[in-house]
Amino acid sequence: MATIQWFPGHMSKARRQVQENIKHVDFVTILVDARLPLSSQNPMLTKIVGDKPKLLILNKSDLADSNRTKEWRTYFEKQGIKTLDINSKEQSTVKLVTDAAKSLMSEKIQRLRERGIQKETLRTMIIGIPNAGKSTLMNRLAGKKIAVVGNKPGVTKGQQWLKSNKDLEILDTPGILWPKFEDELVGLKLALTGAIKDQLLPMDEVTIFGLNYFKTYYPERLEERFKGIDLEEEAPEIIMEMTQKLGFREDYDRFYSLFVKDVRDGKLGRYTLDIVGVDTDGDN
Repeated sequence: MATIQWFPGHMSKARRQVQENIKHVDFVTILVDARLPLSSQNPMLTKIVGDKPKLLILNKSDLADSNRTKEWRTYFEKQGIKTLDINSKEQSTVKLVTDAAKSLMSEKIQRLRERGIQKETLRTMIIGIPNAGKSTLMNRLAGKKIAVVGNKPGVTKGQQWLKSNKDLEILDTPGILWPKFEDELVGLKLALTGAIKDQLLPMDEVTIFGLNYFKTYYPERLEERFKGIDLEEEAPEIIMEMTQKLGFREDYDRFYSLFVKDVRDGKLGRYTLDIVGVDTDGDN
């Protein structure tokens, strides 16, 4: 598979805005998909953030493998990164994020207090890739519908400040992808979860990747969802057989669409595509 390249003009503009505005915030909130704690982190943004205090939020935790989420939280915390896992649709989100922000910035707040400065409101910038659930999080923190939520990657427009409560003020940024994915596996993971446009990768490759992953780590899910599936066979053979069994004749595209939609909709259960110890080799 060739290197995937996709860097629309609005994302280039957003990157510049992040660089310009980072000096106006106390800390940066990095939002990732809990199913892709590593693969959904934009290395370009990580470089921009640098040594700025950061809060890493693993969103969509209700869709992710809870055991893997715990492992990832431990992994990041060991690196000194304040980490939180949430489902941004839940009411408790505002308190969880606010408390984590206060904890992260407690030393700075204390230093200011000793100088007679009362800092009531912390300012942060939320950055992340498309489809990590940033719009939903912004709406939850604001207590009203303020960010546009869409089904396609990259629909949030522009930047805006909003008040969450007296403790938190937030700058939104559009979801930003990096110029190209050097790692084929990262591209496949992002494609399977819907973080990048479906046209960027052949759906047969995405389906084969997904089948092989679930065969290895969640085989019982495949057996439960697709009755009569033979997991001893290779993915291409499974695709041909299941296409026939489902009455799709030789319309393999129909099976690709069904399988990928099932994965994204959670019909194959909770899963995580990044694994501590597999995807972190050489980073520890």
